[in-house]
Amino acid sequence: MKLYVVIFLACCFSFGLSAQGLEEIKLLAPDKTRGNSMMQAFANRHSARVFANKKLSVKDLSDLLWAANGVNRADKGMRTAPSALNKQDIDVYVVLAEGAYLYDAKAHTLKPVAKGDYRPLLAGGQDFVNKAPACLLMVSDLSRFGEEKEYTRMMAAMDAGIVSQNINLFCAGAGLSTVPRASMDQAGLRKALKLKDSQIPLMNNPVGYPVK
Repeated sequence: MKLYVVIFLACCFSFGLSAQGLEEIKLLAPDKTRGNSMMQAFANRHSARVFANKKLSVKDLSDLLWAANGVNRADKGMRTAPSALNKQDIDVYVVLAEGAYLYDAKAHTLKPVAKGDYRPLLAGGQDFVNKAPACLLMVSDLSRFGEEKEYTRMMAAMDAGIVSQNINLFCAGAGLSTVPRASMDQAGLRKALKLKDSQIPLMNNPVGYPVK
């Protein structure tokens, strides 16, 4: 009987995903040889608010997300971005024109969350964000710290900043454009992404190709 219940729930879950009209995006293995030297990436890093009218390739999106907060030591589940007490509290949501996805670092895939264009919720009144082909949103789940204390929000903010810096440096080294931001419609994003009370949207990086 229990087996039938599990199968039924799995079918319902799968139907829920397909009903949104979004498919899981399987990312490519990261190319760890690409990009400029680290010092050159620092030299190239700058904030850019203009993007070419072109979607990010699966390759660039795959490498970008791995650099942001991917698993770089599979045997231990460790990430490219350090986190306070190794709680790995930061989830990266990817907002594209067609919908919002959650980056599953362990599987290196994008899980569908909600169909629709939610870039205006990230824009916070800055229209250039609506033209970015991809926006990466850093959300901290404070419940992963255990009991919430005064300093947990500070640690979460620092963890989000580290992931954002990974994004900035990858873009600088790979020839992409981005800018770190904190403006956004938090209430709208919470509703659209079905966030829990313990999940706090902290930063976002719109990403695209430079205009030549």
